[in-house]
Amino acid sequence: MNSPSYREADRDPDFLHREEMRGARLQVDYAKAESILRAYDIQRTIIVFGSTRIPDPAVARHRRDDLQRRLAQQPDDNRLRRQVAVAGRILDNSSYYDVARELGRLVGSVRHGGERDHLAVMTGGGPGIMEAANRGAFDAGADTIGLNISLPHEQEPNPYVTPDLCFRFHYFALRKLHFMLRACALVACPGGYGTMDELFEALTLIQTRKIDPLPVVLIGERFWRRAFDVDFLVDEGVIDDEDRDLFWFAETAQDAWDGILQWHRNAGTPLMDDGGG
Repeated sequence: MNSPSYREADRDPDFLHREEMRGARLQVDYAKAESILRAYDIQRTIIVFGSTRIPDPAVARHRRDDLQRRLAQQPDDNRLRRQVAVAGRILDNSSYYDVARELGRLVGSVRHGGERDHLAVMTGGGPGIMEAANRGAFDAGADTIGLNISLPHEQEPNPYVTPDLCFRFHYFALRKLHFMLRACALVACPGGYGTMDELFEALTLIQTRKIDPLPVVLIGERFWRRAFDVDFLVDEGVIDDEDRDLFWFAETAQDAWDGILQWHRNAGTPLMDDGGG
């Protein structure tokens, strides 16, 4: 029997992708990752966001130098001149790759009696800052999580995500849900629309008390003061003065990590067994 109606429902992709089956697709998009995270006993996560376009400093320097050589050969190419300028800014910002990598290492170094880690770094699983945080945890020998998303231009997972904890979501909403479900801190490095989206959603959830408070750290005050003018929003009356306290700035991984640890000690939810840093 070749009729589509004869196929078992869970083996019929045409049926599963019908509009009226969206509820079922949402459920399995959530349930697959949830079941695996539970099997790995991942209880708490440190979420690290940031630009996919900020690579390892050595890579950034190589790209900038290559563009400069090309510009020297084509000095009248204004498009190439713009690319050189952008590459220079990316090189300057590549220091944040090192910060994210070191933060991943600090989190990945947390151990609980030699058992499998209950605390893990979680990122969007892609390149750039996400790669850096996963890489740092990988360097420390820890499990590390990546939540990729299906995009028109496919994003490959970075090589430092633990293979069994490398997920791909269809729905942004379910991906965001998994970012927040186990989050005990959110660290945002410089980034673009995606980073802003994830950061502002978290701040909104905290502000509206839809989730319990958690520490939010913005790495790189110089960048964030220009990208996110919170003082202007307060002055305009669209947020309250107390909303400034929903996050703080840090410049180094150690400062961010120490602040997160202290926040949880003050809240009575220490991340370290011994309460130390």
